[in-house]
Amino acid sequence: MAALLNIVPFVSVDNMMKLVLNVGVERFLCELAEAIEEDFRRWDLFDKTPRIASHSRDGVIELMPTSDGTTYGFKYVTGHPKNTKDGRQTVTAFGVLADVGNGYPMLLTEMTILTALRTAATSALAARYLAPKDARTMAIIGNGAQAEFQALAFKALLGIDQLRLYDIDPAASAKCVRNLAGLGLTIRTCTSVAEAVEGAEIVTTVTADKQNATILTDNLVGSGVHINAVGGDCPGKTELHPDILLRSDIFVEYPPQTRIEGEIQQLPSDHPVTELWEVIAGRKPGRREGRQVTLFDSVGFAIEDFSALRYVRAKLATLPFFEDLDLLADPDEPRDLFGMLLRAGKPNASATG
Repeated sequence: MAALLNIVPFVSVDNMMKLVLNVGVERFLCELAEAIEEDFRRWDLFDKTPRIASHSRDGVIELMPTSDGTTYGFKYVTGHPKNTKDGRQTVTAFGVLADVGNGYPMLLTEMTILTALRTAATSALAARYLAPKDARTMAIIGNGAQAEFQALAFKALLGIDQLRLYDIDPAASAKCVRNLAGLGLTIRTCTSVAEAVEGAEIVTTVTADKQNATILTDNLVGSGVHINAVGGDCPGKTELHPDILLRSDIFVEYPPQTRIEGEIQQLPSDHPVTELWEVIAGRKPGRREGRQVTLFDSVGFAIEDFSALRYVRAKLATLPFFEDLDLLADPDEPRDLFGMLLRAGKPNASATG
């Protein structure tokens, strides 16, 4: 990567796609999950705060910052379910990684694709600790932009090879089937939630509507199932009937955020939950026995984005999928910023001097 102080590596959408495909989607997901697992094991080192959200009737714009004391990262992310009607993405994002010691950015990257990858990697990582042993079948309720990433992450990390799909829009399921064709999954498209979850050891809910919905009801959840609840990620947006929560062991990323945005916003503020990092670090148990119903109430947390940013930056040390971005004003004499501006107007002037 570039060594000039004013130059920041920038990963565009095009280069992110090239990077992922060069590494391989499933390998990328596995390595990303490893990076997230590493950072969850050093959870205590990180600054932690619920994401800073600006809500409107149309969606939400959020900032997700954290630091481990040496490196700082943040993500700018939006969630606007109505966007699909205008041909836009529901979720868009970009992120920055910076050096705490001098404040200089070390990476600027798209994170719309990267967020989909880190969300799926986190889901599958959680399921490694929470899902039934040797699970093979997963139902995915909601077959939009996140579905294929979830399917491949669970295949790569857990060995899932049977997939059941349901969406209120059959075209979304058909899209998912096309995209996953030839990737080692046996896929069945279903006509109802009940049909999709029957016999599934893992149920992933990942719908986009910004509302309190009941995508999954208690009577559809048998003993021993692991639920990966991804779609509920802001106040007033849920997917599960409260009765499911009451009979599940619930695992979350960061309780102060999840109690505002996750499925557990439906429960009293003192309802017991277990933080996923505690399970990964060996401080608390995950799945204890076969009949246990486990629920990963996933809303996404800044440390996961930090992991994704540092993983991408590490990849750029050997792969050329970035551009040099002249982002920082960095005059030869640090106190002469105005002089740098004046000299830029002179013939043959150096832009940085």
